[in-house]
Amino acid sequence: MLPQRRHELILRTLRAEGPAPVSVLAERLGVSQATVRRDLVQLDREGRLTRVYGGAMSAADNDEPFAQVAEVRVDDKDAVARRAAELIADGDTVLLDIGTTAHRLARQLRDRSLTVITSSLAVYEELKDAEDVQLVLLGGVVRRSYHSMVGFLTEDALRQVHADTVFLGTSGIRRDGQVMDTTVVEVPVKRAMVAASDRVVLLADAGKFPGTGLAKVCGPDALDLVVTNENADAATRAALAEAGVEVLCG
Repeated sequence: MLPQRRHELILRTLRAEGPAPVSVLAERLGVSQATVRRDLVQLDREGRLTRVYGGAMSAADNDEPFAQVAEVRVDDKDAVARRAAELIADGDTVLLDIGTTAHRLARQLRDRSLTVITSSLAVYEELKDAEDVQLVLLGGVVRRSYHSMVGFLTEDALRQVHADTVFLGTSGIRRDGQVMDTTVVEVPVKRAMVAASDRVVLLADAGKFPGTGLAKVCGPDALDLVVTNENADAATRAALAEAGVEVLCG
C-alpha cells in the first residue's frame, strides 16, 4: 500500500472513531506497527494528527465549545439536574457523562456522600473541593473544546469500574427513541459507561426532543429512565414509554 493511501486511511479512522492505538491502526491497514509509527511521526510533523502515548488522535476538533453550549436552555437543564439528583441515594456510586446537563447535576451533588466517576473535566472542577464526594477521574486524551477525556485509555478505565447509575448526556433523541450524538469520538465512551452501570439514566432537556446526531449511542432498550422537561415532544416521550422506558419530568 502506498504511503499516501495509508495516511488517508489513518486520518479517516481517527476522525471516525477517535483516538486509536498503533496496534489497531496496524491491523486495519495490514502493515507492521513499525510502519504505522513512522506514518504517525510524519503526519504529526505535518500537523494532520496528534500523537499520544501508544497511538494517535485526530488534530481536528471542530465541536461547539463547552462554554457556549452551557449557556443554552439553562433553566431547563437545571430542572432536569434537580430531578435527576433525587434518583441518587447517599452512598451510591454514579457515573457522570460529559455534557452541560451532567455538569449541572454535579452542582446538585456537592454536599452528598457519594462516589462520582467521570470523564468530564468540568465535573471534576465542580466537585474537586467537595469533601464528602469520592471523586474518580478517568484517564484518556483531553478533548479541550468540551473539557472531556476520550479514547481507548478512557474505555479501558471504564472496564475496571462499576457504578450503580450512569447519567448520560445526548445531542438528541430521535422520535423512535434512538439516542444520538454529534461527536463520534464520544460514542465508544458512552457505550462503555452503559456497560459499567446497573442503571442507565438519560439526561435530556426538552430541546433534545426530538433531536438528531451523527452516530447512534444506543436504543431505548438500553435505557431505564429518561429525565426531561414537561414540554418535551409528546411523540418521542410516547415512543420511549412504549419501549418500557420510564420518563420523568423536572
